[in-house]
Amino acid sequence: MLDFTPVREKQMSIYDLTKDLTARDLHRLTDEMLDEVTAIITDATDADVVFTPVDPQAKDTFGKAEEADLAWTLGHVVLHATASSEEGAAQAASFARGLVPEGRSRYEPDWRTVTTIAEVRQRLAESRRMRHAFLDAWPATPHLDVIQETQYFGPLNASARFALGLIHEDAHLDQLREIMRQARAARGA
Repeated sequence: MLDFTPVREKQMSIYDLTKDLTARDLHRLTDEMLDEVTAIITDATDADVVFTPVDPQAKDTFGKAEEADLAWTLGHVVLHATASSEEGAAQAASFARGLVPEGRSRYEPDWRTVTTIAEVRQRLAESRRMRHAFLDAWPATPHLDVIQETQYFGPLNASARFALGLIHEDAHLDQLREIMRQARAARGA
């Protein structure tokens, strides 16, 4: 998996880390990320999907105000993380085709509707399929020279925009591990 530490520690931009990655590289990184998520939840049960963990750091400043301090369930984290990676993949496809997209292209299903581990696994499989499809939409010679300057992330090309989804998903891996640790303990496993 890609080591995002230099980006998180502000030693390198996401662009510098990823600017030369190819669609083939991003296919591989997508599979590595989703394989890691799958490994974390390998023994998850339906009860684990809706289990509410103790999370004193819960603070969602971008979501609904009434849910700002709500601890996220396993299903919630998976839906949230996959939505961000899919948005990155969708926008990266536009960059690769020579266009800088305007606005957001993010859709996150309602986490309350996912209550079984089969649904979580289906969501992961669907996200994998969608991300690979967006990468397959890249032209044979992608426009990696098309750059969007952003205030927060710095410059972005197609590879960097795709990787923003991966770095976000990567940031949720420890949260998933902790949810599973607590859920296993709650069910006596």
